[in-house]
Amino acid sequence: MTNKKQSFFYRNSLSIVFIALFLLAMIAQGFFGWREHNEELNELGAAGISFAAYLTSGHFLAATFENFQSEFLQMALYVILTVSLRQVGSAESKDPEKQEEVDRVPDPTRKDAPGPVKKGGWRLLVYQNSLSIAFILLFLISWAAHLYGSFKEFNLQQVLHGKPEKQLGQFLAEPQFWFETFQNWQSEFLSVASIVILTIFLRQKGSPESKPVDAAHSETGK
Repeated sequence: MTNKKQSFFYRNSLSIVFIALFLLAMIAQGFFGWREHNEELNELGAAGISFAAYLTSGHFLAATFENFQSEFLQMALYVILTVSLRQVGSAESKDPEKQEEVDRVPDPTRKDAPGPVKKGGWRLLVYQNSLSIAFILLFLISWAAHLYGSFKEFNLQQVLHGKPEKQLGQFLAEPQFWFETFQNWQSEFLSVASIVILTIFLRQKGSPESKPVDAAHSETGK
């Protein structure tokens, strides 16, 4: 039950802080990316663009969604793979020896159960997989936006260097987009593997991402 005596910030501080950090980082990325892009345009003999125009440029879109799509892919795979895969001793894994609360059959008579649980049928089917569905959709949208931005920036560079523009199919045969894609994917896979493995042996007192400090290395889950 929510404690009304606690402030709104206290009850939502984790999401508020991360959203604030995200916005600050996005503003900084946009500003410094704009300056870098204009310097590059000037070096190639082209006029610089306004900050507003930069926010719709291929340079900004490619850089932004290149990161977004890898993060959403990471989260989608993490949510989906942790359903059935295990890592003994990790705080990020379900216990391989026992049934977890998250696996219980949804109870439509449970007090305060969400609407789709009470209605059942296809609504329940979608709802009980809604987290992975959301991350998959966000990944696909971000991947498409990254492709669009990268394609747009590639053709701008072609024009600035006196070369002909290419069609989307031709661009997909170029290594640039795939290099941008896989350099982000590999870092996300490594970061997930790191937290899965490191939480077996290392601790952080007070963090829900860690096992209790006195827990055995072989203890799985939080």
